[in-house]
Amino acid sequence: MAVMEVAFPAEFGEAWNRRQVSDALLMGNCRYGLIGPDGTEDYGDTTETAGFFMSRAVLDEEELLLFAIAPQYRRRGLGNVLLGRFIDSARANGMSRVFLEMRRNNPAGFLYAAHGFREIGLRPAYYRTPDGSRIDAISQELTFDN
Repeated sequence: MAVMEVAFPAEFGEAWNRRQVSDALLMGNCRYGLIGPDGTEDYGDTTETAGFFMSRAVLDEEELLLFAIAPQYRRRGLGNVLLGRFIDSARANGMSRVFLEMRRNNPAGFLYAAHGFREIGLRPAYYRTPDGSRIDAISQELTFDN
């Protein structure tokens, strides 16, 4: 939750609250991964977590619900490592594809593209900014040849 509080710009309302996260994890088809500041897998027993992902699987598809690296740990390759771990584990768990939805112009879009995600859909004017303007949401997928 500490990473969530600092990683998502408040003006887009993308961060989840503690109740939303705990409810999702209790459903049984959601999972998460943590990364420490040194790039190792974080099992929640370190003094600080640098980033996390949370996903939901349904049948042979997995959706990346949340993905974040705390601002002070960005530009160190941690997002690349964490996303790679997520993708590898989805493939190992028998998923045929993973998908995500992101705000247009999200800087993480370059990271997703580098890992092979491609745009498959658009939700026009999905996000609202404080000034009332709207931003599209972009759906992306990565398919596996299992």
